Amino acid sequence: MNYDRKFLLWALGFAVFGLCVGIYMAASKNHGQLVAHAHILLVGFVVSFIYAIIHKLWLTTPGRWIARIQFWLHIVCAALLSIGLLLLYGHMYPETVLEPILSLGSIGVLLGMLLMGVMVLRSSRAGTSAT
Repeated sequence: MNYDRKFLLWALGFAVFGLCVGIYMAASKNHGQLVAHAHILLVGFVVSFIYAIIHKLWLTTPGRWIARIQFWLHIVCAALLSIGLLLLYGHMYPETVLEPILSLGSIGVLLGMLLMGVMVLRSSRAGTSAT
């Protein structure tokens, strides 16, 4: 399976997850998970979807290992960040307990973005249009 399809499937999974959190907030009339909801949709859905598009349109032959590392780094850290924020804003664990998890997730997402940048810069199609 190509990384464009993998990212697309994960993006749709994050979209369902984020929408379920939004529906829960609306039904309960408790919008305390707004920050978690926004991060799930933006980091999980939108960024993953953009990565799918980048793989489809620009990365013809990304380095096998860098693509694999970047994919799993983004997915695992986006999930860590999403779950950590749900636990934090759901008041299930104190910030002191969740801070290392949230920090790891945030830094991992950043590193994943940097690795994507490296792959785009190294791509033979990075300077061409998709027409």
